[in-house]
Parts: sequence; structure tokens; C-alpha cells
Amino acid sequence: MTRYLVRRLVGVLLVALIITAAAFVVFYLIPASPAKLSCGKPCVPTQLAAVKKFEGIDQPVGVQFFQYLKAIVVGRTYGSGGLSVHCSAPCFGYSFRQERPVLTLIMQRLPVTASIAVGAAVLWLVIGVALGVFSAIRRDSVLDRAALLVTLAGVAAPPFLIGLIGILVFGIWLNVLPVSGYVGLSDPAQWAFHLVLPWCTLALVYAAWYARLTRTQMLDVLAEDYITVAVAKGVPRRRIIGRHALRAVIPPVLVIFGVDLGSLLGGAVITENVFGMQGLGHLLLDAVHSADLPVVVGCTVFSGVLVVLANLVVDIVHAALDPRVTYS
Repeated sequence: MTRYLVRRLVGVLLVALIITAAAFVVFYLIPASPAKLSCGKPCVPTQLAAVKKFEGIDQPVGVQFFQYLKAIVVGRTYGSGGLSVHCSAPCFGYSFRQERPVLTLIMQRLPVTASIAVGAAVLWLVIGVALGVFSAIRRDSVLDRAALLVTLAGVAAPPFLIGLIGILVFGIWLNVLPVSGYVGLSDPAQWAFHLVLPWCTLALVYAAWYARLTRTQMLDVLAEDYITVAVAKGVPRRRIIGRHALRAVIPPVLVIFGVDLGSLLGGAVITENVFGMQGLGHLLLDAVHSADLPVVVGCTVFSGVLVVLANLVVDIVHAALDPRVTYS
């Protein structure tokens, strides 16, 4: 297990480095210049050169990339003298347009996106796995076919369409659920109440996929010889399903879950915009529209690191459930 964890940690560092490098390359491919945006109009060449030096973008690309990586670890100071600006570690860049560190902007919006993503992930895992197990146990029954029909509809419908339908039905026609706004965790009841529609919107799409995956895996496991022997020995059906079959089904589901974490964040961004919530998606879209490139790069790197770390946690849980993966 120790060797496995070391390998995974090395892999995480390499992937995070690649993500940072890719985001930094895109930073230089975009025609817009942060220095020109900060310089204002009119901007003479001497002023532009001074702004570039202050923001640290007058150096070669390799030097700037090294400075960016160094800032994540130890922080960074832009400029010198009384006008200098300090960005504490971990520094994912500084937005001169908004005059705040990028990480500060991210942490202000992260609770919204994290609330949607984590809540939806728990919901779709529980519903998807439960529905898949139920369908496998009741194979070819009316309820099984009804569940397959529901999952097919969930797979086919995009999140924004489900969100709009939810707003129309539960927010306008029935008027039983709020359709916009975010309430902090200081009021847990209102926090959850305002997130019911976003959670269901994002969870329905993924729960459909996981229900179909779990059903297929469960049918394969139930056909195994050791399950047949357990049935022949008179082992209670509940014990066979919960202790033997489900334990064999969960690891493959976790592997797919790790792969879906990246798209989960993207789905949360779409969902929060449908419901008018000020999360990371809104911050990123504003940064793109205003060409605030430090925020674009910082959000990309931060989100990539979050996904990589979440995959690491999933891999560790997978290894704990199935020790065989540590030898692969």
C-alpha cells in the first residue's frame, strides 16, 4: 500500500504540473495582454513597459512559469517599494483588474460550486447505485423496465434542459422550491432548501448513467459461481446482495466516479448559471469576458488540482476496498 500511495502521489504531482503548464501556455496564446488592460488609455510604450515589469510579465516565458510555480509554494510580491503588492502562498496569481489575489476570489465563490457538486455527487451515487441494484434484482419486471426508461431519459437530457424544466414545474407552476439564490451554511435548512433543484438537476443525469452501470455489473456478479453456491447453501438474500454482490460492484463504480469528477465540476458550473448562483462558473465567465487572464489561469489550475486530488482520494478508497489494485 505504501508503494502504491507513493506512485499515486508522484503521478498527482506530474499531472498537476502538466495542467499548470497547459494553462500557462494558453495564457500566452490569447491575444489579449493583461498589461495593456491595466495600462489604460492612452498607454504610451514607456507606461506599458513599466506595467509589464510591475506585473512580472516582461520576463521570458520559462522564467514566468517558474515564478508562477514558486508563488504557489512561497508566495510572490509584484513590483517594489511602496506600490508593491504581495500575494501570500499559495498564490495562484493576482487580479490587477479586481485588485485582489486570485485565490481570494476563488475562495469567495468556491462554497457555492462545492455545495452543488458535492451534494449532487452524493445524491447520484446513492440513487444511481440503489436504482441499479433494484433493477438487477427485479430483472425484466415492470419496475425494471420503468427504471430503464427513466435512466434513458436522464442520459439523453442535458443538465440545462433538466434545470429549466425543474424551474418551470417546481418553481413557477407549483411554486414549492426556490429557483435562484444561494444561502450560506450558517442556515443549514435554507442552504439545503435552495440547493434541492440544483442538486436534482445535476444528479439526475449522472444517476442515470450509474444506475445502468450498476445494473450491468450487478447482473454479472449475480451470475458468478460463488453467488450460486451461496444461494444453494441457503445464505439469506439480503446478505448475498449487501455483503457479497454489492461489495464486488462498488469498486468499478468508484473508478468511473473518479473519471467523472472533472465533468462534475463542469456540470456544476452550468447548473449554477442556470439557477443564477455566483460560483466559480460565474467568476470564470466574468474573467473571460473581461480578459482577466490571471483569474482564468488561476481558476483553471485550481480546478485541475482539485480534480486530481479528488481522484487520489477515490484511488485510495478503491485500494482499501480492493487491495488487488495496489499490485497493478
